[in-house]
Amino acid sequence: MSKKAGNIIESFSPNLFWDVDASKLDVQKNKSYIIRRVIELGTLNDWQVIRKYYGLNTIGKEMQKVRYLDNVSLSFISLVTGINKESFRCYTLKQSTPQHLDF
Repeated sequence: MSKKAGNIIESFSPNLFWDVDASKLDVQKNKSYIIRRVIELGTLNDWQVIRKYYGLNTIGKEMQKVRYLDNVSLSFISLVTGINKESFRCYTLKQSTPQHLDF
């Protein structure tokens, strides 16, 4: 892991990767996991770190492949990257899965 890559992991909130050993994360091999975790659970500082490191183009491409994102995260990433919700895999999977009625 390069020095710059090591610094990015240390820059995140300590609670972001509570369930894994953050020192073993590879910022290239695990970029989809890291980006998704930041979008769903991260702080504004965490978002700024991944935006600076990966760029909006890479973040958008990686999130388009994800099978599940909550509605708020999907709306946020769609708005920030300028990609229509319909282009995200999680959106099309959600539409094809019958949901229970919310009362």
